[in-house]
Amino acid sequence: MQKDLLRLESEARQRLSGVSSLAELEEIRRKYLGKKGSVTQLLKSLGSVAPEERPALGQAINDLKNRVAAEADAVMLRLEAEAERMRLEAERLDITLPGRGPMQGRRHPLTRIMDEIKSIFIGLGFQIAEGPEVETDRYNFEALNIPSDHPARDTQDSFYISDSVLLRTHTSPVQIHCMEDGEPPFRFIMPGRTYRRDAVTSRHSPIFHQVEGLVIDRDVTFTDLKGILTVFSRQMFGQDTRMRFRPDFFPFTEPSAEIAVSCFVCKGKGCRLCSGSGWLEILGAGMVHPKVIANVGHDPEKWQGFAFGMGVERIALLKYGIDDIRHFFEGDLRFLNQF
Repeated sequence: MQKDLLRLESEARQRLSGVSSLAELEEIRRKYLGKKGSVTQLLKSLGSVAPEERPALGQAINDLKNRVAAEADAVMLRLEAEAERMRLEAERLDITLPGRGPMQGRRHPLTRIMDEIKSIFIGLGFQIAEGPEVETDRYNFEALNIPSDHPARDTQDSFYISDSVLLRTHTSPVQIHCMEDGEPPFRFIMPGRTYRRDAVTSRHSPIFHQVEGLVIDRDVTFTDLKGILTVFSRQMFGQDTRMRFRPDFFPFTEPSAEIAVSCFVCKGKGCRLCSGSGWLEILGAGMVHPKVIANVGHDPEKWQGFAFGMGVERIALLKYGIDDIRHFFEGDLRFLNQF
């Protein structure tokens, strides 16, 4: 029996010396010290030993059990210490490395374009005016010469809150507020967010931004309008930019014009951006309709003026060569970090 004990202890020590994981150690514990382990079986077999030999043999088996358990505990401490060392090594910080600066935010491309538009017109003597995004039917349509049966309303499918209250479809209502609240002359631009029932596509969104402009004074002519917009276009797109004015229709201006600039990519020769035409439409404009001036309580025989409006997203698409308006609203850092 003593030889069996020595052999079993030698075998256990040899196996414990090669343990490399806690799972392997647990397996060895079960093999030798578990309920069905080799040492436990020896203790159970004492019943078959002569009574006078049991005390000494039992003591020897218990001593073996204690030595194997102590060896297993030592191996466990070694494995845990090694695991802790590896964890600390993985988390080690080299304090001599240069620090990492915080990520800096950037202005959204729409904000950049909006600020650039504002800066140009402020330099031309315009003031900035803002108004509510929730408007009454009078300010959004009626005062702008767009009565309830006017066909122009079909092109501005609106978000109505009640029969007479809606989300504004353009920033033109701010013109009405400005003209009602003061006396001419006026020189304002009205930037802001607008809403229409457009399906979300690469070129359309139910939420978009506009900048409207208004000048009311004595003896204002269409030539003044062309001069202001020419200066704006050349500052926004380059000094060699050419402009094209074509007749158009807007209920609140008469005469009205659609304004395009020569493509700043192909210089008017025709390319993918301008669909081969050499021109890029950027805004609409015209002389303020006399009915609009009368609707706000001013004398159209005494005061004349012009108005213009542009989509900020469209200018941003053209200037930055972006092919999908949805990029502006998705918040994708891969897109925004390019600006």
